[in-house]
Amino acid sequence: MAVSVNTVYQTVLYILNKEQRGYIPPAEFNSIGTQVQLQIFEKYFDDLNQQLRVPQTDMAYADRVENIDEKISIFKTFGNATYDSTSVPTQPFFTLPATDIYGNSVSFYRLGEVVYNDVVTVQRLQRSDFYSIQKSKMTKASETFPAYLYENDKLFIEPSTIISKIVVDYLRKPNDISWAFTVGGLGQYIYDSSTSIQFELHESEQTEIILKILQYSGIIIRDPQIVQAATQQIMKEEVNQKT
Repeated sequence: MAVSVNTVYQTVLYILNKEQRGYIPPAEFNSIGTQVQLQIFEKYFDDLNQQLRVPQTDMAYADRVENIDEKISIFKTFGNATYDSTSVPTQPFFTLPATDIYGNSVSFYRLGEVVYNDVVTVQRLQRSDFYSIQKSKMTKASETFPAYLYENDKLFIEPSTIISKIVVDYLRKPNDISWAFTVGGLGQYIYDSSTSIQFELHESEQTEIILKILQYSGIIIRDPQIVQAATQQIMKEEVNQKT
């Protein structure tokens, strides 16, 4: 279940108005909210890397690695790569999917596994290794042990006989959030749930989202007290998560 963009916006406005700190219009809130969502999303990978280094509990719901992976899994998807032999005639490649297997148009964010013919994992190699293995019959890529080079958002796959059946697992970029509205008779903003775009982060991130938006809001309205209070609370939350 996603975090409600209306709940977050109304909470931010309530906190700011209660202290008479100022007002954040919808356009600014949408820009801040989108940035905050990306910031929290990108932090998942650093948190996951850190938690993989420490022992985890066997208790259900308390394994931090599994909990972080659950948050990331919202953005996991896969799709078919498309073979292109016309753009670079001397070296055909596969383009990354712009539409996932569920028919959704998505923005590619981070590459996962590349699979050939549903069962064979294609090995990722750096440029020097990718070309050097082709020089020996012992190491040359085959359809049983294929390899790929990932550069410029393109997949160069060996052997060249592979021209189809490439599936890419990847993470998509979170959608930009939008608190949409109509204008009432008094000029007031009325929330429009039908055209709004919700936060896609795990519902457990609601407090973190609000705090970070307040932090940015304090900068916009030039109130250092808001920035300081939100920053301190964010730091406290991060310490609690890591201890």
